[in-house]
Amino acid sequence: MRKLIAALLLCALWLAQSDLAHAQDPRDPYAYRFVQVGGKFDNPLYLTHAGDGSGRLFVVEQAGQVWIMYEDGRTLDQPFLDINALVTDDTFRAGYTERGLLSLAFHPQYAQNGVFFVYYFDRDGHTVLARYRVSADDPNRADPNSGTILLRIRQPFNDHNGGGLKFGPDGYLYLSVGDGGGTQGDPEGNAQNLSVLLGKILRLDVSDLNSDRYAIPPDNPFVNVPNAAPEIWAYGLRNPWRISFDRETGDLYIADVGWAGAEEVNFVPSGSKGGMNFGWNIMEGNNRLSDKPLGEDYMPPFVAYDHIQGCSVTGGYVYRGGQLQALRGLYFYGDYCNGNVWIAERNRDGVWQTRLFRNTRRQISSFGEDERGELYLIDYKGYVLRLQRS
Repeated sequence: MRKLIAALLLCALWLAQSDLAHAQDPRDPYAYRFVQVGGKFDNPLYLTHAGDGSGRLFVVEQAGQVWIMYEDGRTLDQPFLDINALVTDDTFRAGYTERGLLSLAFHPQYAQNGVFFVYYFDRDGHTVLARYRVSADDPNRADPNSGTILLRIRQPFNDHNGGGLKFGPDGYLYLSVGDGGGTQGDPEGNAQNLSVLLGKILRLDVSDLNSDRYAIPPDNPFVNVPNAAPEIWAYGLRNPWRISFDRETGDLYIADVGWAGAEEVNFVPSGSKGGMNFGWNIMEGNNRLSDKPLGEDYMPPFVAYDHIQGCSVTGGYVYRGGQLQALRGLYFYGDYCNGNVWIAERNRDGVWQTRLFRNTRRQISSFGEDERGELYLIDYKGYVLRLQRS
């Protein structure tokens, strides 16, 4: 009997130690969870902050509204911006569409100048970049009459229009534009055509806040290339839905939604001069689709997965918050179709390693950061969730 009791005690001790080790693993995905913040939104696509120390979060709804939410979940009763009349048409009544208000970027000196930029798909079938200003009377309301269109790009189809809008560490505005090819695999060959803006990352100088035009950064890679659009910074993309800069290193991450077989995420190290070709529609992920030459500027993705693992990649952020120290430096990304969230990092040899963080069972339309670097997940069904300890 004593031997049996001793054996049971040893077994219980081993199990307790095993559970303790599991619980103390700082990167154990079960040590963290995405927790809903605030109430329900209508088809939210994006979340960002103004960088002004206010603690406000700005939630972008596809139908053209931007709402202010605080970190405790409190949401203001009136929208910060409402451009519904510019973006909404009957396609919203038929279910999911890639049209609408897609993203928002605040000027790096927003606290001083009150300027921000929006990226939307208009009623006439164009991708639009527009500049707005905050109201002079109310910091929680934009001036609806301040809109200035800086760029309009004709889109041949109603989807695969891109959607990323970010200021880089160099102060220039980066805009990710899809190939406009719909479900047909870029039939116009836009992504590899340097004379058009479709299927590209654009880099623009928007520092003149009183102009109705942008300027071209003089060191853009195709400025002096005959017949090339000088706005282009990188090319060979299908539908770069979300992009982000690592706020600590300046590295750029580009998540490109695939076509028939693969999803991918591309990595551009800080200080790059641009000019790289990400391969579409010669490549999709690591799959070769054409015998056309890629050239020396081809840059393969660091993440590529087939459609058994998902069907629509959603790019995220490198976590740089202060609440979850064990996760600092990890790049989070997900998939819209199955709700998977993965993490990626480079080991000491510079080799990328990825693993499943957890399945959220959410329709991940975007990730977001607050001003402190804490990570949020946006569920297209209407919810904002923050990553925190379990």
